[in-house]
Amino acid sequence: MNAVGPSAIGQSVERADGRLKLSGQAEFTGDLRLPGMLYGAVLHSPVAHARIASIGTAAAEKAGGVAAVLVGDDLSDIDPYYGHALRDRPVVAIGKVRFLGEPVAVVAAETQAIADEAVTLINVEYDDLPVAASLDAALSTDAPLVHEKRARPGSAHGLGDLPDADGNTCYSYSFRRGETDRAFEDAAVVVEGEYTFPAVYQYSMETHTTIAHWHAGELTLWSSCQHPFLVRQEIAVLFGLPLDQVRIIVPFLGGGFGSKSYTKMEPLTAAIARKAGRPVRILNAVHESMITTRRHNMTARMRTAAAADGTLLGRECQAWLDTGAYADNGPRVTATAGDAAPGPYRWQALDVEANCVYTNTGPAGSYRAFGATHLQWIAESQLDEVARRLGIDRLEIRRQNLLRPGEEVRPGGKPLDADLVGDVEKAARAIGWSEPPARSAARKRRGRGVSVGLLAAGAHPVSMATVRMGPDGSVTVLNGTTELGQGARTVMAQIAAGVLHAPVGKVVVRGTDTRYTPYDRSTGASRSTTVAGLAVQRAAQDVLNSLLETAAAKLEAPPQLLTPVEGAIRDAGGRTMTHAELVRARFGFDGGELIGHGRVQPEGGSGSYAEGPVFWEVCVAGAEIEVDLDTGVVTVLRTSTVADVGKAINPQLVARQDEGATLQGLGNALFEEMHFAPDGMLLNDTLLSYRIPSFGDVPATMRCSIVENGDGPGPFGAKGCGEGALAAVPAAVVNALADAGVPMTTLPLTPERVWRRIRELKIS
Repeated sequence: MNAVGPSAIGQSVERADGRLKLSGQAEFTGDLRLPGMLYGAVLHSPVAHARIASIGTAAAEKAGGVAAVLVGDDLSDIDPYYGHALRDRPVVAIGKVRFLGEPVAVVAAETQAIADEAVTLINVEYDDLPVAASLDAALSTDAPLVHEKRARPGSAHGLGDLPDADGNTCYSYSFRRGETDRAFEDAAVVVEGEYTFPAVYQYSMETHTTIAHWHAGELTLWSSCQHPFLVRQEIAVLFGLPLDQVRIIVPFLGGGFGSKSYTKMEPLTAAIARKAGRPVRILNAVHESMITTRRHNMTARMRTAAAADGTLLGRECQAWLDTGAYADNGPRVTATAGDAAPGPYRWQALDVEANCVYTNTGPAGSYRAFGATHLQWIAESQLDEVARRLGIDRLEIRRQNLLRPGEEVRPGGKPLDADLVGDVEKAARAIGWSEPPARSAARKRRGRGVSVGLLAAGAHPVSMATVRMGPDGSVTVLNGTTELGQGARTVMAQIAAGVLHAPVGKVVVRGTDTRYTPYDRSTGASRSTTVAGLAVQRAAQDVLNSLLETAAAKLEAPPQLLTPVEGAIRDAGGRTMTHAELVRARFGFDGGELIGHGRVQPEGGSGSYAEGPVFWEVCVAGAEIEVDLDTGVVTVLRTSTVADVGKAINPQLVARQDEGATLQGLGNALFEEMHFAPDGMLLNDTLLSYRIPSFGDVPATMRCSIVENGDGPGPFGAKGCGEGALAAVPAAVVNALADAGVPMTTLPLTPERVWRRIRELKIS
């Protein structure tokens, strides 16, 4: 890591965490052991919807090595419900279970084996209730209610006033513009359809893990969480503690992809540790993480109207997203899905409604590029069909209708800050759009597709950072962004080095400890580089200003004639003082430190989702596929994505982010799907039965085009990336398959599903 100063910006320097991880020295939550630590095991409900008639814990409590057993009755001294959007979820089931797998009791014991055995000794009697384990069942006129009462809003829903609940619909989001009836009456072509998107698991190598320790009335949690400060807020409210008596420490994370957003296992672990009076660790198995969170499955109806010359006139969309038994991040996912329905195009009229629906299944929450992934493939497939019916090139119809920079994306929101036409043209060129397709073997067909979308990114724009420079010139960055594999610590080090003109190797970025780390809203929504990075830039500038001030005094030179150079400040006559010399000179001895602070906060508004976003993340991709007409197998031959990032602080990390998102997008498009039985049981809850992408699924050619227009609101004109490709790739694959003659309305594109569609269309 030898890059220095401004040269650190735009360079693919070595990852700050790379050597630790490769050598096995990086510590994850599951690696930690506290003195006297107990091990937790959770008793999960075997039914999806029932009243709890009785719980018998005596046998478990008497078992050797068991320290404590927690049930709902143990929480009578607190308000035991949490949820950042809706406070609808109890720490453990209280009086009723709402999904198969819901925690009913927790055991803390001296070993994991004892805890696992003890939960089998707990006897629970249930009075079964009718189950609504699908959207159809939950939305039927005689559907059983998952929740009888409307939940209170959580502390971080950020979506304005919540509408009244309607049956099992816990949140609705809608907007209208123009006269859709007239738009469809005037149309030369109307495309309409009904579509299905599956529930998907955000598989990360590290499952959810939390350690809780109460001491002297304070609570410390070590947890694999993406949003430590939001978790701290919820835990403090839940247990009635001041914020400064709740401490969240985040070691390295083994992936997240949204699965570790907001609050997950922390309340349960804190509650059992409180009862046990000793530290307790709960570490999920894969099947437990799969019922902790997932992506929302969805059904949708869409209609698109266009004039004979290809001008888009109107679009109507209704979507229903299955948020499971508890809201989690469902309201925000629903609103983002609604925003994605129009796509980034000019319309005369729009009518969009998206609904968040409770069912008796495991809760659904955030997953990389949520909302956009749900709707972009539908919207873009209808646009392709409009072009086919009108005999217009599919790329040309996008050129004709895409928004241009500065145009309004949604009423009241930030104008478009990207060149989408240029981006999609790059994606198309990379898959050989204008080239004749290569010949396929007999009974195989090839097709190409592109897709364009936008994702509201940045979340709530509140981040703080501290940069410290010691008397040896070393630099420490304190910032609340969580390193979960995306390279955040590396990029923050580069930003600080770039401002200070310091070697990247002398900059250390620490993990989050809410007692000492400045506040950061969250790690998600592609906000780390843009928002948290801007705070780091400002904090580093604060330190640089102190260096310049000291140099001006010691060199007796006007500040305007001083220049930052590599690890030093130089005056007009060529005299220099190194960073270490300046710190020592300022304090008069080999000690002291310069401390800079940086802050990002809403400017001219509240920073809410309704007023945002911080920036629009571009979701642009292309794909070329080959489909076997005899088997229905779809092979992705090449993909292209466009990372429109303003300024690439670390180009290699940008490319790796897009490649990872591409593979997840292929999984969502081709085979990933959680199967729930009518009784609410998840049928494929292991990695043997739930298929994720492997090296054999990697396309022969994957290309990421990095676009740097300096138009981002972040440091050095940067804006975030890493999610857009996941939304764009499934849409491009669907369009490529339709180009090969097999249009589809249900994901994933499994061989059986595609084969049946081929037979239905009588393709020979």
